[in-house]
Amino acid sequence: MHVYYFTNADYGLAAVRDRRLKVARIHDLNDPFEFLGVELSDPEFRKALTATKRQLSEGNGLLCFSRSWQHPMLWAHYADKHRGVCLGFDVIADKLEYVSYVNSRFPKPDNPRSEAFVHKLLYTKFAHWSYEDEYRLYVSLNEQENGLYFEPFSDELTLRQVIVGSESPLTRTDVICALGALASTVEQFKARPGFKSFKIVRQQDERLWA
Repeated sequence: MHVYYFTNADYGLAAVRDRRLKVARIHDLNDPFEFLGVELSDPEFRKALTATKRQLSEGNGLLCFSRSWQHPMLWAHYADKHRGVCLGFDVIADKLEYVSYVNSRFPKPDNPRSEAFVHKLLYTKFAHWSYEDEYRLYVSLNEQENGLYFEPFSDELTLRQVIVGSESPLTRTDVICALGALASTVEQFKARPGFKSFKIVRQQDERLWA
């Protein structure tokens, strides 16, 4: 399945050069309701769930992708106001899970220790986040460097595209140098705002990206 990962220019080039993506820790995600989509008025249940979230965060993390690269808010929020990049990947479909977007928090289950309940918590977000059109890859925290964790590129996480934001200072040479031996197999192009829609589209005039 083809999905997209947004980041700033420096992190994007580093990801391409080092052939890996930074894993998001569950407790560091930008939505305070992550893993807390259930109704939490019971203080004991709230305490237990918070502890479970902390425990899961110690050994696992997420890679967060979108189904589309053309939404301008994704570029604005996750690619440094269109100055960053979007990386297109082929990921094994059964490794990905689509996020369920809901308008209200679901009730406390009869068995809060069940695997199904934990799974639901991991892949539920408030409906106002639905513009992200998000798929998630749940991974173990293995490769660590300076307190950060990474997932290496592989046959199950294959880089296919580097899309450079419309306001990015990155040149074609910057991208090709970071790609190295992958330059001949990974598509590279510049994005721009559409002329007839509110989508981000491909810059067709290659001369406008030096």
